Amino acid sequence: MQREILLVDDEAGIRKVLGIALADDNYHVYSAASGEEAMRLFHRHRPPIVLTDIKMPGMDGIEVLQAIKKASPDTEVIMITGHGDIDLAIKSLKFEATDFITKPIHDEVLTIALKRASERIEMRRQLRAYTENLQQMVEDQSRQLVKAERFAAVGETVAGLAHAIKNIASGLKGGAFVLEKGIELDTRQYLLQGWEMIKGNVEKITALSLDLLNFAKPTPLDFRKVDPNTLAGEVLRLVKPQSKTHHVSLKLDLCPDLPPVVLDAEAIMRCLLNLMVNAVEACSHPAGGAFPPEIVLRTRQSADWAVEYVVNDNGPGLSAESEKSVFTRFFTTKGNRGTGIGLMLTKKIVEQHGGQVAVQSIPGQGATFFLRLPAVPPAAV
Repeated sequence: MQREILLVDDEAGIRKVLGIALADDNYHVYSAASGEEAMRLFHRHRPPIVLTDIKMPGMDGIEVLQAIKKASPDTEVIMITGHGDIDLAIKSLKFEATDFITKPIHDEVLTIALKRASERIEMRRQLRAYTENLQQMVEDQSRQLVKAERFAAVGETVAGLAHAIKNIASGLKGGAFVLEKGIELDTRQYLLQGWEMIKGNVEKITALSLDLLNFAKPTPLDFRKVDPNTLAGEVLRLVKPQSKTHHVSLKLDLCPDLPPVVLDAEAIMRCLLNLMVNAVEACSHPAGGAFPPEIVLRTRQSADWAVEYVVNDNGPGLSAESEKSVFTRFFTTKGNRGTGIGLMLTKKIVEQHGGQVAVQSIPGQGATFFLRLPAVPPAAV
């Protein structure tokens, strides 16, 4: 496919030589002898790449660059400069020129500059297509979830779900903006930062979908006799890699001689993992929490419950308002990083076991979550 380019130079000889070289490289060339003529041609044809001399009578190359970027920020503009005009060339980069090449122009240097410009155009096209697909996916899943019978009857749940999806969509747009800026400024740091933001939000929409499916579907529990201390030890082992990453210390305090209890080991383990991972994340973002950060997982027995799991951390804790709302639909203390479904699912599973889940917290000193279970769940009788 033939590509289009606008060539701007007040010297007819340069226009002729470059025009032939560009045509040989499969470009359709629009030629302009002045900045004013260049802008007329640009507005008529909108070529994706402009190659312009910096020093020209009348409207010079810097003015052409500024006018083109104002009309079409995505257009790639390559500046042509003499050896004595390096300061002007550097100035042009501040106005978002793609590159500059010096006279006399060597074919290899021109090819490299055009290749870089074409790559930036293609990356921008792929980014937009990718972002549009992600946004469409979010919109499709939102429509499907809103139509689902479980959520259609509960306005609070629908509102919470819409808020969670809106946060993810905002994250996608933010990542796309940073990534596009990285392309425009040719800054690797912005490219990596924007790409990580997009990947993180793709993972979040995936997790949101899976959590919603787990919450909504009626999953029969597999009740069996289980050693509660063994289950606690397995949970601690699974959380250790993440705790090490965040430099959070873990401790296990087990009540001796706890009798076996009847429960769904996989489901209760999921609940404890959720509480432990939340605690690790809270301790890794200390806002008034103690140092060094520490989490203790305890088992104990009480008069009312066969086993009580206690997850205690010395992180920033919860406000009084958050403590009251922490198990309600889509409530989260993680801002844009969370959806609030994990604790909803924990509460659902514990109540299916005939148990209780509760929290106590002192802001700035940490939080303690309690997961209380009977010896035999009513549903297992």
